Amino acid sequence: MIDLATLAVFSGAVLLLLLSPGPNMAFVISHGVSYGWRGGVASSLGICVADLLLTVLTATGLTALVASWPPAFDLIRYAGVIYLLWLAYKTLQKKASLDLAQVRHVRLGQVFLQAMLNSLLNPKALLFFMVFLPQFVRPEAGSIAIQLLVLGCVLTVIAGVFHGLLGVFGGALSRLFAGAGQSARLQQWGLATVLMLLAARLALMSRPA
Repeated sequence: MIDLATLAVFSGAVLLLLLSPGPNMAFVISHGVSYGWRGGVASSLGICVADLLLTVLTATGLTALVASWPPAFDLIRYAGVIYLLWLAYKTLQKKASLDLAQVRHVRLGQVFLQAMLNSLLNPKALLFFMVFLPQFVRPEAGSIAIQLLVLGCVLTVIAGVFHGLLGVFGGALSRLFAGAGQSARLQQWGLATVLMLLAARLALMSRPA
């Protein structure tokens, strides 16, 4: 099994990576601002499930198999771009006359699914799991697949707590904006803008050498 020293180093590396601004951070905070802390936490849970799925794919070797097929990177990337632009369009379709309470009335399951798909449709997330987790595997310590699963679960827990706190922070920001005029419409445009920027980032992403 993995020794405590390796787990400590791994946990520290994960935390440092999470502190770097990225698409998941932007996604969680923007949904926390738009839908309150419940929307932010639902987003973090969706990301957790995506991380677990990517962990299983990595442990079973399917991640490496997909990454070895040259068109896979672009197929996943363009699917993600289309999905994010569709989410932005649906966000702006909400009527401008809706008040803040009505804008926040969204099924948390829907936010959860959006966050999960946003993570899974990012090809760099797939490559990250394939490259990052094996660095902390020691073949002499036992089954490589089990070690990868343990590391992936640890990463998921750390990321889940981190993103959950970000979601609560987004909810706190939402309450600050609640008193502003046209708050609901501003939050709609803010969320749509974040989604469009994430789509642009994904569209301009180049495959790592």
